[in-house]
Amino acid sequence: MASKKTPSARTSPPGSSGTTRTAPGGGKRGARDLQSFRRRLEEELTMLTGRYAGLEAATASDSDAAGELGFGDELADAGSYTFDRERDLSLVGNLRDLIQKVQTALARIDEGSFGRCEVCGEPIEAERLDALPYTTLCLADARRRSRIR
Repeated sequence: MASKKTPSARTSPPGSSGTTRTAPGGGKRGARDLQSFRRRLEEELTMLTGRYAGLEAATASDSDAAGELGFGDELADAGSYTFDRERDLSLVGNLRDLIQKVQTALARIDEGSFGRCEVCGEPIEAERLDALPYTTLCLADARRRSRIR
């Protein structure tokens, strides 16, 4: 009769210190995961910066065209222009906020605090980091903060 093998305790390979870095999400991850997050964040930053520059240029050229609206123009045209301008300014503001969050996440990787909640210090859930790599709060603290508002 064959006997079942029981899982044995894993030991560190010879020559290693036996320590693993606790990485984002609370699991044992290595520098490769941090590099993956860094790469994702840098790509996101490049994309956001490009969008930001394009929207800002478009908003500036639209503001030059606004000077051409006169008293003879219909109020509906002026209203449409105002709506479009407010929308573009809102988008520029949102992009500016996202760029700041991504830059902060990259700085947190450099200082070693990436993947830890800035409120409680506990690891941020891996699924949350995968969805929002620039988040600074675990799910519980994010929910608490959203209830306060």
